[in-house]
Amino acid sequence: MAMAESNIKVTDPKKLVDETQDLYRRYSTKRDTWAKHVKEDREFRLGRQWTREQEEVLKSRGQAPVVVNRIHPAVEAAKSMITANRPSFRVAPREDSDNRVAQVMSALLSYMYDISDGRTVVRTMVDDYYVAGMGLIQVYQDPLADMGKGEVKIKDIDPMDVYIDPNSRDRLFDDAENIIVSRLFTKAQAERLYPMYKDAIENANSDIDFNSPETGRATNDYAAQFPEDVGQVSEQDYIRGYERYFKIRVPKRRVFEQFSGDEKLLDETEWERYLSQPAWVINGEQILTDEEQVQQLIMQMQQQFQQQQAQAASQLVDQGGDPNTALAAPMPEIPIEQVTFADLVQQKVIQVVKITVERVKMCAMMGDAYLYSRILPTDKYPIVPAVNMHTRTPYPTSDVRMVKGMQEYINKTRSLIIAHATTSTNTKILVPEGSVDMTEFEEKWAQPGVAIPFDPTDGAPVTVQPSPLPNELYSNEQTAKNDIDHQLGLYEMMMGNSSVAPQTYKATISLDEFGQRKIKSKLADIEAALTRVAQVAIPMMQQLFTGEKVFRVVQPNNSLSDYVVNKRLVDDKTGEIEVFNDITVGMYDVVYISGSTLPTNRYAELEFYMDAYQKGLIDRVEVLKKTEVFDIEGVMQRQDEIAQLQAALEQAQEEVKGLKGDLQTRDREAVSLRKKVEVEKFKSDLDGVSNKAKAAGTLFGKRLDDTLANEKRDISSRLKEMSLTPKGDTGSE
Repeated sequence: MAMAESNIKVTDPKKLVDETQDLYRRYSTKRDTWAKHVKEDREFRLGRQWTREQEEVLKSRGQAPVVVNRIHPAVEAAKSMITANRPSFRVAPREDSDNRVAQVMSALLSYMYDISDGRTVVRTMVDDYYVAGMGLIQVYQDPLADMGKGEVKIKDIDPMDVYIDPNSRDRLFDDAENIIVSRLFTKAQAERLYPMYKDAIENANSDIDFNSPETGRATNDYAAQFPEDVGQVSEQDYIRGYERYFKIRVPKRRVFEQFSGDEKLLDETEWERYLSQPAWVINGEQILTDEEQVQQLIMQMQQQFQQQQAQAASQLVDQGGDPNTALAAPMPEIPIEQVTFADLVQQKVIQVVKITVERVKMCAMMGDAYLYSRILPTDKYPIVPAVNMHTRTPYPTSDVRMVKGMQEYINKTRSLIIAHATTSTNTKILVPEGSVDMTEFEEKWAQPGVAIPFDPTDGAPVTVQPSPLPNELYSNEQTAKNDIDHQLGLYEMMMGNSSVAPQTYKATISLDEFGQRKIKSKLADIEAALTRVAQVAIPMMQQLFTGEKVFRVVQPNNSLSDYVVNKRLVDDKTGEIEVFNDITVGMYDVVYISGSTLPTNRYAELEFYMDAYQKGLIDRVEVLKKTEVFDIEGVMQRQDEIAQLQAALEQAQEEVKGLKGDLQTRDREAVSLRKKVEVEKFKSDLDGVSNKAKAAGTLFGKRLDDTLANEKRDISSRLKEMSLTPKGDTGSE
C-alpha cells in the first residue's frame, strides 16, 4: 500500500496545495464514468426516466412519455425498514479496566447520535447507498459546540463531493493513499466557515469546475436540481475547497507505569512534558504523583504516630512509669524523596517502548490558499463509506442501476397501454379515395345522429378497430414491479399489501420475520459502516473530552439518563484524588448489535414480553419499554405509588385483623372474668352465711355452756344448801 510519509511538511504549504489540486484532477478524471452513472441514477430515481430522443419519438407517435415510478417508493420503503430503530453499540475494554467506563462510552456514542440528528444522517447515508451505490458519514470534532467545550459529531457527505484513490481495493477504503473532500463554496460561505482565515480566502484563486456530468435525460416535467447544477446558474464568486486526508507514520512512546498500572501513548511533545512531571517516593517503595496526596499521607502518618505515643503513655501510666517519656519521643523522619518521571524511567519503574503508529493527517485548503493541518488521533479515515455492490474499486454499483431496465420496461408498457386506450376511443375509418369530401365527412362524422350520404359504387368506408392487448402484458408489468422490490430486498407483504398476507396472525408474523432476512444482507453493509463510525469516534472523544463533562442520553423508554465523565473526586478514607469515569485512557472494542435498526412487530414483541412477565421472568418495566406509552416514567411512578398504598392497606388490614382477634380474646377473657367474679361473689355470700351459721352455732354453744354453768352453779348451791339443812327437815321436804 502506498502511503504518504511525514516528509510533507507544513512549512511547504504551496507544494502541499499543488499536490492536492493535482490529485483532485487525477481522481476526478478517473471517476468521470461513475459520476455520470451516479447522477443518472439520481435523476432516474426522481422521475427523469426517458431520454430526450425517446421522448421526441413518443410525442411524434402521439404517445405520452408516462413515468410510473416504482423505484422511489421502493427505496423509501427500504430506508424506512433499515432505519426503523436507532443503532445500538456495545463497548468493551481491551484491558482489565473499569467496565463502568465502557458503559459510559456506549452512552457517549448514543449521545453523539442524538446531538448530530443521527436519524437523518443515517437515512441520508442509506439513501445514497441505494441510489448512488455508496453512502458516506464523516466523524468530526465541533470545537464551538457545548459552549466552547466541543463535541464529537457525525454528518452525511454527498458521494459526488468525495474523491478517493482509484487504486483502493478495501471496502472501507483503508488502503486508499488519499481521500479528498472537495466542493464549491461562495467566498462568503468559506469566510463564515473559517473566519480566522478570512484574508487568505479573500485573496485565493481557484478553478471553477462544477463537475456536472450530462446524462441526456429529459427535464421537462421532472426538472430536479442537484448541488452540481446550482452553481452553474449563479453569478456568485465561487471557490473550491479541499479537505485532504492521508496516512502518515508518527513516532510514539508506549509508556507503562508499574506503580499505577496505567498505559499511555505519547508523542514527542507529550513525552518531554511527561518526563518533567514530579513524583514522590515514600519509604523507597510507594510512589505518588500528586503533591496533595503526599501532604495528606504525611498528615496521616503524623496522626498515627501521635496515636502510638498516646497508647505508649497510657501503658507507662498503668505500669507506674512516667508518661512524658513516651510523649517526648520525637517523630521519626519520613523517608520521602522527590524525583521526576525521568528518574523513574532510569530506574525502570516506568517501562518505555519506542514505536511507530499510523495516524490520519488532515489538511484544509481554499483554492490555492493553505489554511491549516492537524493529525487526527486515529489510524482510520473519518470518512466512513457504506458500499453497496463493491467491485473492489471506489466506484460501486447501486441498486437503482440494477433495476433501471425493469423500470424502463414498466414505463414503455404503460405508454403502450395508454396509446392503445387512446386509439380505442378514436375510431379509424378507411375511406375510398375520392368517394367523399373529406372536409365535409370529418365535420359531419363529429356530429352525432347525422346521416352521411355516399356513393357505394365508389366503395364504402370501413371502420378499423385495434386488436385487443393480451392479458399477459398487464401481468408482465406487475411482475416487473415485483422484481424491482425483490432487488431492493422488499416484499409486498412487508409494505402492507393485505392481499398477499396470510390468513393467520402467527403466519403473518413469521413471514414478516423471514422476509427481513434478505434485507439483512444490505443491513450488514450499513452496520459495518456504523461500527467504523464508532471506532473513529471513540479516540476523538478521548482527545476532546479531557475535562469534566455532563451529558444526557435518551433511553428507549423516552427517559433521560445523566452521565458524568472525568469527574475528580477525593477519597474520604485515603485522601487520594481519583478521576471518576476517566475516558481519556484505555482502549476499547466496539461491537454493533446486529439488527438493532430493523423494525420489529410491536404486537408480537409485546405478546412475547407479556408472556415472560406473566411467568415472572421479567418485571413490568421491561414490558412498558416495548409499548408506545408516552409517559412511561409517570406510569411506573403511579404504579409504585399504588403498590405502596396497596401494601400499606394490606398492612392496615392485617393490623385490623389482629386487633379484632385481640378484641375477641379480650371479650372472652372479660366474660370468663365476669363468671369468675360471680362465682367468687357467690362463694363470698356462701362464706358469709356459713360464717354467720358458725357464729350462731358458736354463740348458741356458748349460751348453752353459760346455761349449763348456771345450772351447775344452781345445783351446787342447792346441794350446799341441802347439806346444811337438818336431817329431819329432809323428810318433811
